[in-house]
Amino acid sequence: MPRPLSTIAPQWWDYTTLDAELLADAAKLTARDLEQLSRPGFEVVLYDTLEEFFLAEALEYITAWRQATPDNPVGLCGPIGPTEQLPLVAQLVNALGLKLHDAHFWGMDEWAIDGREAPPDHPLSFERADRELCFDRIERDLVMPDANLHFPAADATVYEASWSAVRCALMQGGQGEVKHWAFNDPPRREGAYVDAPPTPAEYRALGTRVVELHPLTLIQNARTSGAGNIPLVPRNAVTVGPQQTWMAEQVSIWHPGHHDNPFGIRLSALMISKGVADASLPMSLLADHPNVKFSYWRGGIKSCDTEMH
Repeated sequence: MPRPLSTIAPQWWDYTTLDAELLADAAKLTARDLEQLSRPGFEVVLYDTLEEFFLAEALEYITAWRQATPDNPVGLCGPIGPTEQLPLVAQLVNALGLKLHDAHFWGMDEWAIDGREAPPDHPLSFERADRELCFDRIERDLVMPDANLHFPAADATVYEASWSAVRCALMQGGQGEVKHWAFNDPPRREGAYVDAPPTPAEYRALGTRVVELHPLTLIQNARTSGAGNIPLVPRNAVTVGPQQTWMAEQVSIWHPGHHDNPFGIRLSALMISKGVADASLPMSLLADHPNVKFSYWRGGIKSCDTEMH
């Protein structure tokens, strides 16, 4: 049987092309069911309050950076979305007097315009958000050297080389409505991928690159960052690749409940738990990573019951 066309964008692959029974099973999951999806290599953690949730997210930065020494530099790769943890990271570093001179940070992604990464003065710049929300708030005698901050560029040569030079203890991020991490979106349904999306092995072979964004990603980012102004959102982005993701010792995904919806945060967890990897739902490819953690704010899990508004 051929895979169905997407009900979102028929020229693209996305989760609406998956088996209907799998989608129905995901919608039935309760919060208790989510906790029981944990297995070796995949941990599900629930937090009762947003304060606990974002503090725990910020503490992952501290745990990773504390491992860094002059002869063993250590870094982490972090997102723009969620961002609530970033000021907490700076506050914790300052309060603890944690010197970050041997620590590193990789930005996950950046917008791309006319084939180049967006400059820091772009209103939606991820680099600017990282600096303003976190690194510019860390005391000067504690903050890492600027050379230890690695932001992706359209020419990814230097960015990718930095991954080989420094151990990445953690890749942290959120989940978009198209079920991506970073901007690893599902591809267009064209060329070799008319009848089926790339195999998991093909997708995992991708490095840091400029990508075309799925229409749902454009809509989401307009909603979350641009007050719904879709023309403000670039159609392309530079994103950290699966190659770099599999170099991270742990991948930690945080679900506060407002980046993706109740259905989406169930579906990706179910697929990872059951080892169902399909590039139409890129997050599911993490089923093959040896150390993945999903953290949920309990209040954001809600239910998938129909509710008219």
